[in-house]
Amino acid sequence: MITLAIFKPHCLKNPIAYETIQQMLTASGLKIIARKRISLSRPEAEKFYEEHKNKFFFRRLVSLMTSGPSEVVLLSGNDAIQQWRNLMGPTKVLKSVYLQPECIRSRFGLSDTRNATHGSDSEQSVIAEKSFFFGDRSD
Repeated sequence: MITLAIFKPHCLKNPIAYETIQQMLTASGLKIIARKRISLSRPEAEKFYEEHKNKFFFRRLVSLMTSGPSEVVLLSGNDAIQQWRNLMGPTKVLKSVYLQPECIRSRFGLSDTRNATHGSDSEQSVIAEKSFFFGDRSD
């Protein structure tokens, strides 16, 4: 099984956060099968996060995701979607600090929008997000 992960711009700007996340990935047993650095344009970010268009945080999220390069990776492993989501921890950073203090978002998230990483939440999301960033490659 595969999943898609994004290391958000503020995470790439912090070499300690980036390296620690790479180490956490390696220790988890998930394998990186594709990786690319991207700089999203505003229209690309708006399209990718279209499902959040009417939510209060949409503009902040688009602004963050266009503030610098991100890294998009495809991860492979047993139950990769759930395994990556467990590594990331809860979306809300304050919740992650109390419930999973060792998770990525607890350690490197700055706010609910600047929460360090993104991960597909279902097989359907993986298909759509993989296509968005990597085209129709088969993995």
